[in-house]
Amino acid sequence: MTGDGRRPASPPGGVFIQALALGLDPAWRRLPNEVRGPDGVAFAAAELAAQGLGVRSIAYSSIGLEPGIDLLLWRIADAVDALETAAAALLREGLGRWLEVRHSFIGRIGASQYVRKPTAQEQSAFGGERSRYLVVYPFTKSTDWYLAPADERQKVMNGHMKVGHRYPGVRQALAYSFGLDSQDFVVAYETDDLASFGDLVRELRGTESRRATVSDTPILLGVHRQMDEILELLGAPLAVAGASSALR
Repeated sequence: MTGDGRRPASPPGGVFIQALALGLDPAWRRLPNEVRGPDGVAFAAAELAAQGLGVRSIAYSSIGLEPGIDLLLWRIADAVDALETAAAALLREGLGRWLEVRHSFIGRIGASQYVRKPTAQEQSAFGGERSRYLVVYPFTKSTDWYLAPADERQKVMNGHMKVGHRYPGVRQALAYSFGLDSQDFVVAYETDDLASFGDLVRELRGTESRRATVSDTPILLGVHRQMDEILELLGAPLAVAGASSALR
């Protein structure tokens, strides 16, 4: 709240999110340690500098989990321009020069049509404490869904949300991509329990809402790690550059 009791104005475009999936050129791993170490440090410094550009970035490892994807970044900013500038800076520094954008899902956080008072489990951009795993995918619904009466859609979504509330250990972020990207939404989940998340998804497959699904792939899975951990897993020997402690 402001000093006179009014809510502060929201950014003109709202809050934008990006799920940025990056794949590493295998040739980089064959470079000598003396090259890979400094490359990792330069890359981590560029990622840290993104905060000064107005981008909050959370890093996940997908090494060996997703074909062609090694690093998954969940990014939050008040403007798409900031996401663009931060990505450009990241891809031109050190290890970033060896990375390729494999997927990029863009969306905008907004008020849900179906939830009047979102809980901490719903409609989050994932602030606060991190869960261990991130699952994110693009999602598109059918034309018939959008042409159905609002009360029918609300009834279907009530059943969908009822299932979700039985799994409080799974948090959801939903971003609207209409006019910004190919999909309708970016859907992301945070959890520490992948088995429970799998049970949730299986149960949701049996709800009426599933009939309206046109596309919900690719599904990307990442493990939340500090950037220095990810760089070590990728093969950047940070001890060579003496910078491990500075990257946490």
